[in-house]
Order: sequence, then C-alpha cells, then structure tokens
Amino acid sequence: MPGSQARCRTRDRNNVLNRPEFLSLNQPPRREQMAGEGRAGGGPRRAAFRQQSQQEDTGRRGSRDSEGSSATDGGAKEASRWPEQDCMQLNPSFRGIAINSLLAIDISLSKRLGMCVRPHGPGAPLRSMVTLLALSGHALPWLCGTLICLWRSNTLAGQEVLVNLLLALILDLMTVAGMQKLVKRRGPWDLPPGFLDYIAMDIYSFPAAHASRAVMVSKFLLNHLVLAVPLRILLYLWAFLVGVSRVLLGKHHLSDVGCGFALGFLHFNLMESVWLDSATCQTLISIGTMRWTLLI
Repeated sequence: MPGSQARCRTRDRNNVLNRPEFLSLNQPPRREQMAGEGRAGGGPRRAAFRQQSQQEDTGRRGSRDSEGSSATDGGAKEASRWPEQDCMQLNPSFRGIAINSLLAIDISLSKRLGMCVRPHGPGAPLRSMVTLLALSGHALPWLCGTLICLWRSNTLAGQEVLVNLLLALILDLMTVAGMQKLVKRRGPWDLPPGFLDYIAMDIYSFPAAHASRAVMVSKFLLNHLVLAVPLRILLYLWAFLVGVSRVLLGKHHLSDVGCGFALGFLHFNLMESVWLDSATCQTLISIGTMRWTLLI
C-alpha cells in the first residue's frame, strides 16, 4: 500500500494537467457547473444566477453606451478643435461654392500680377517707378503735407478746406486700420510689412489703405479745387494707378484694392455730409496752436 500511494503521487506530479497554469482545463465550464449546482440546489440558486447574469448584461450595455457617448463627444470635440477650412463639407451650398471660386480666382490673378515683387523678376525695370507711385499714396506724405500747407495758409477758405482734408485723412487712416485689424487678411505673397507700413498701421491686406486714400483725396481735390480738364484726368488716373501699384508689388489682392476704392468714396461722402464750417475750423486751429505754444 505505501508503494502504491508513492506511485500515485509520482504520477500526479508528472501529470501536466495538474500544473497551476493548466488547472482551468480540468475544471468544467461555468455554465455546466452552474447548471449542476442549479439541479442540485433547486430553484433559488437558478433565480440568483439569472439575476446575476441580467445585472452583468445591464452593466455591459451601460458601459457600451457610455463608450459610444464618450466617442461621440470626443469626435465633436475633435471636429470643433480643427479650423473650419480643414473640415470636409459634403453638401456645400451654391453660395459657398461661388464665394470660394471667386476667392480662388482673386488669389490666382493677384499672384500673377505681382510682377514687381522680386528685385530680379519680370517687372524689375518698373519696380522703382511702381514703388514711388505707391509711396505717393502713403498716409505720411499726405498728413505732413496738409499740416505744412495749413501752417502756411493765410486765408479762411483755404484753412477751412485744409482742416476738413486733415480730418478726412485721419478718418480714413483709423477706419482702414481698424478693418485690417479685424479681418487680418494676408497679402497674396505674404510679405512682411515695412517700416512705413507700421507707421501708417497698414499691416494687413484687406482693405487697401493706399487705394482708399487715393480715391478720397482725388475726389476731395476735384470737388474743392478749380482744375483744368487734363489735371482732372491725371488725378483720376493717379488714384487708379496707386491701387494697381500695390497689386504689382504683391501687397494686396485685387479685391482688397476694389474694396479700398469703394471705402475711399464712402469716406469722401461722409466727410462732405459733416463738413465743418469756417468758424469751427478756426476754433480747432486756435486750440491746436495754443497747445503748440504751451509746449514751446
């Protein structure tokens, strides 16, 4: 008997299925085990098993629903995180297609017309003349020139026109700078603004400040100065070429220049509607000269 017991123990040790990692193979399945227990234990154990299985199914469904809702929320957060231009629109409207097409045409034409952007490009011989033409529509020469003429003027009528012109230039400068800061549109070539552009707050592309100023000044001079017909034609041509020069230099799009022209015409009409009379202009001049005398 002791020898047979030793043999059985040795056989159990050598049996692979008795190892801990293979113990689950020797045990009967859970369903069969629970069924056997149900048969042996009767109805209460079977009812408890059903209740436990229902609770497990409910927990699994709840976890699946929570995972689905979390995935949906995560997708919504990811979609809101990306910018609008990177999202795919499966059913774009006709209006959106038309606007995007016009913007693409505007960018393509503006880049093709930027011949004077590079110093060695196809428009290199005209670069200096185009730069000088664009400088003639800058805010700094017009503001300084108006102040010098106002200081040298001796007539009441001339001072009245110059004061209103100075206010129109300031209105145009502040309005265009505010709109550019609000829209923040870059030029077709995305060139960095120069030192004079920082002074005049002409940093962004939309709308074109030079074009707006050129139209406003030309309309102002044509309305308040008696000029011959050739000079009037040259003034119109100058305003148009100032806007075109900014496109040739790659600073603005064609749409920026067009909106600048419309904005300059609007500024002229607004200034004409709130025209200051001679007495008000003299009051403003006296206040300004009083401040300068106090500083001196």
